[in-house]
Amino acid sequence: MAPAIIGGLLLVATYNNFRLTPILYFFILLHCIVLMVGGHYTYAEVPFFDGLFGAERNNYDKVGHFFQGFVPALLAREILIRKEIINGDVWRNIIIVSICLAFSAFYELIEWWVALATGEDAEAFLGTQGYVWDTQSDMGLALFGAIVSLIVLSVPHNRQLKSVTGQNA
Repeated sequence: MAPAIIGGLLLVATYNNFRLTPILYFFILLHCIVLMVGGHYTYAEVPFFDGLFGAERNNYDKVGHFFQGFVPALLAREILIRKEIINGDVWRNIIIVSICLAFSAFYELIEWWVALATGEDAEAFLGTQGYVWDTQSDMGLALFGAIVSLIVLSVPHNRQLKSVTGQNA
């Protein structure tokens, strides 16, 4: 749950100086809920996801990894547009997806380092549940989440950016 707590503190600290769009605050809250549910039960043991759709493993962690791309893509998009760092949708979207993939890969490395440092059974700590491609599918879902976010939310996000800041995307 540490990412949710850190994110919440950052939102409070930046609220007066860099207020975000309502759509972004909504999805950050939703992402925090996903993280907190996973932290409460552990991602491998969220009750509703046990055997869901006949799966042999609990796939709640996959929801978290989808959101790990979905929400940061919207956040990166808002920062890049508002700070006028990259002009042009194509390059901006490529950079946003790259940021999300880099973040996802770094998160997987952190999980690995923590498992090694604590001396716990890595498979139990990482929640791979015996799935050999867990790390790769986690990053793939973050990639998918980032792309879905850009496709589905760009138009409403542009409207909110214009109303909040007066900027066009």
